[in-house]
Amino acid sequence: MDKVVASAARAVADIPSGASLAVGGFGLNGIPHNLIEALLEQGATDLVTVSNNCGVDGWGLGVLLDAKRIRRTTGSYVGENKEFERQYLTGELEVELVPQGTLAERLRAGGCGIPGFYTPAGVGTLVADGGLPWRYNADGSVAIASSKKDTRTFDGRDYVLEEGIVCDFALVRASVGDRHGNLIFHKATRNFNPLCAMAGRITIAEVEELVEPGTLDPEHVHLPGIYVQRVVQVGQAGKRIERVTTRKRANADHKGGQ
Repeated sequence: MDKVVASAARAVADIPSGASLAVGGFGLNGIPHNLIEALLEQGATDLVTVSNNCGVDGWGLGVLLDAKRIRRTTGSYVGENKEFERQYLTGELEVELVPQGTLAERLRAGGCGIPGFYTPAGVGTLVADGGLPWRYNADGSVAIASSKKDTRTFDGRDYVLEEGIVCDFALVRASVGDRHGNLIFHKATRNFNPLCAMAGRITIAEVEELVEPGTLDPEHVHLPGIYVQRVVQVGQAGKRIERVTTRKRANADHKGGQ
């Protein structure tokens, strides 16, 4: 039952080229950056990622993009990564954009063994009707576009069919974990990490704090260890803020103001 692995490098050593990865985090909050960096060093390429966003230039999944190691990605937000934009518009990267709530439910459904579900999100748009550019040609024409999805009417309202997501591996970050893989996520770290963990056939969790089994109150566990196969203790070093915003303090204009 002890799922602890000695290092991030050892935890990702068997991820092959072409593997699909569900990667947790929200912006730069709660991203498994130690596992991502280890995967960069490991060398796997032609990867297919599923994540709310794809990091930023030089950080998070952005380092794998910079090295051109990601072939296809599914996500809901890509606005902070210039290299992502460049690769997408030049036909180097295939991109499936999904409404954020739909992406969350697709991951949860996949983890629960549910192959598909109907949702009103996207009805009457290219999400349901097809035609979203997934990949461009180098000349800017569309090489691959999304196909039309099944829609049905329930109680007078239209819904579109979305499929659950299951990936070969999941990389997630937790605030606290025990040796059995039970995980706790603090605040925004909880966004997408539990869902991605559920969607991975093999889930690898980097944890800031590692505790012994029985230490965690079962009522406080956000993800049970049944979903986690490997645990790596990484500490808290290396966290980054995606965008720093500040405001002038009220007393800043006064002599001696801080």
